[in-house]
Amino acid sequence: MPFASARAFARLAALALGLAVASCSIAPDFYPAKGDNDPHPGVRRVHSLPVHGIDVSRWQGDVDWHRVRQAGTRFAFIKATEGGDHLDPKFRENWEGARRAGVPRGAYHFIFWCRPAHEQAQWFIDNVPNEPDMLPPVLDMEWNNHSRLCTRRVPREEALEKTRIILAMLHRHYGRLPIIYTDINFHRDVLQGEHFDATFWLRSVAAEPHERYRDRRWTFWQWTQTGTVPGVRGEVDRNAFYGSQREWEQFLASDCDPRDRPRFEALGYCRDKGV
Repeated sequence: MPFASARAFARLAALALGLAVASCSIAPDFYPAKGDNDPHPGVRRVHSLPVHGIDVSRWQGDVDWHRVRQAGTRFAFIKATEGGDHLDPKFRENWEGARRAGVPRGAYHFIFWCRPAHEQAQWFIDNVPNEPDMLPPVLDMEWNNHSRLCTRRVPREEALEKTRIILAMLHRHYGRLPIIYTDINFHRDVLQGEHFDATFWLRSVAAEPHERYRDRRWTFWQWTQTGTVPGVRGEVDRNAFYGSQREWEQFLASDCDPRDRPRFEALGYCRDKGV
C-alpha cells in the first residue's frame, strides 16, 4: 500500500473508531418524534429508557390519540377527578380516544385536602369505569398551593389518614394496586419514610428520582412538563417507565411492577389479567 494511502486509511480508521466510541456514549432516543422545549441535563438518562408516555388533562385541549400513538407513546395517564365534585371536562373524550387508538391508559384523581377522603374516592369510582384493560388508578398527591378554595396544609397525620382511606377504597373497588403520584415537596413533608401497598410515580424534572427522593423506589418518572408530542397541541408532561420492554409487558399483564410480584401474588394481586 502506498504511504499516502496508508496515512489516509489510518485517518479513516481513527475517525471510524471515534464515531463508534461517541455512539456508545450517547444514550439512544427511542422516540425522536417527541421533544422537550426546555431540556435539562440532569434528566438526560431518561432517553435511554425504552418505554415512554404522557399525562393529560383539559389543558391539552383536543388530543389526536392516533398521532400520539404513532409517535411511540406507550401509555397515558388521564385526569379524571378532583376533590369530590369536579370532573375534568375532557376526561371521557380522552378516555375513549386513547382506548380507540390502542394507548394503554389510566385515570388519576387530584386530592383536595379540604374534602373528606371517602367522598373523594367515591367521586372517582362514580366517574371512572372499572375496565379490564385500564392501568391502575392513580392518586395525585400534592399540596393545593394554587387552589382558590383550599390552600391550607393539613397536618401530616391527617394527610396520611386521608391517603390511606382513598387508597383502600380504590384498591377494593378496582382490584388493583393503586399508583401514587407525588412531587418532591409533598413527599418530603408527608410520604417520606411511610410504607404503602402502591406503585410510585415520581416527579423530578432537574435530576433523576433517586437524587431527590430518599429511599423511594419508582416505577414511573415524570421528567418534564415542557414536552412536545405529535397529536398534542402545546406542551405536555412526559413520563418514563423504569424498565425494559419485557418488564413493561409484565406490568401491562398484571398491573404490578414486576419487582413486586413475588410479594403481592400471595395476597391475590399481580396475577395476569388475560386481556
